[in-house]
Amino acid sequence: MAAPSKNEALEITAVRRADGESRTLAASLPRLVLEARRIAANVIHGLHGRRRAGAGESFWQYRRFVSGEPASSVDWRRSARDDHLYVREQEWEAAHTVWIWPDRSPSMAFASHKARDSKLERGLIVAFALAELLVAGGERVGVPGLMNPTASRAVIDKMAQAMLHDDATRASLPPSFVPSALAEIVVLSDFWSPMPEIRTMLAGLSSSGAHGTLIQIVDPAEETFPYSGRVEFVEPEGGAVITAGRAESWTNDYVARVALHRDEIRAETNRLDWLFSTHTTTRSAAELLLFLHGGMTVNKGGVRSTVKAGRSA
Repeated sequence: MAAPSKNEALEITAVRRADGESRTLAASLPRLVLEARRIAANVIHGLHGRRRAGAGESFWQYRRFVSGEPASSVDWRRSARDDHLYVREQEWEAAHTVWIWPDRSPSMAFASHKARDSKLERGLIVAFALAELLVAGGERVGVPGLMNPTASRAVIDKMAQAMLHDDATRASLPPSFVPSALAEIVVLSDFWSPMPEIRTMLAGLSSSGAHGTLIQIVDPAEETFPYSGRVEFVEPEGGAVITAGRAESWTNDYVARVALHRDEIRAETNRLDWLFSTHTTTRSAAELLLFLHGGMTVNKGGVRSTVKAGRSA
């Protein structure tokens, strides 16, 4: 029997890798779904959706009249009570679309012994929980290239099934698409991709005027580089192998390169008025969920009011 050609061997390897990944995902999804629902239920308790001013019938709040606004917007009955003019604001009731994209590429499977979850597990848990929270608040949620926006209360099940039946190559960045100008995009990834690819992604997703949030999910070992002695590093998506004779001597350069990479991403997101933050898997998934939910406020007119992040969430 003839040995397989190089292309055939690559295809066999790819099929085996995809089969292994799909079986791993299928086995872990039920646990991740349950964890996502538990976290969403805890966070949603006491929250009132994503309340914000806008077109609707439900009263939300009074605010001071601003010079330049039409006089017809003044609530004269409320204004008659004191010396100021007030505008009666209604609560926004129009469904808003949020696109959530969790990175499922091979590099996300990494987990050191200090991590609560792998990066893949954390990204999926937060993506599922955020979708549940948003739909409960009246929003529509979609997954770029995988699931059209839906307001179904079974959104987690729909996302999980779409992922289980997805036979496409697991890319490190979301596919190119044009969201509506008022849509929001949440990308959960380790963002170890080269900066030119990240810039291209951001340029495409923001071209319509949509706003978004990039969350870099990292393992604690990727933050501190806690290696010493002779260590062999294998690139999970390209297969390249790098051997360090004294790994501890690389620490300072590694940390500096990571900081530079993040500064470059942050510069791009700041320029577009997007949000960038980091999240380490040793931290709470609920903490990241609250951060994302709190950052998605929209003021009157559909203009996004971003909660500026600190170093990490």
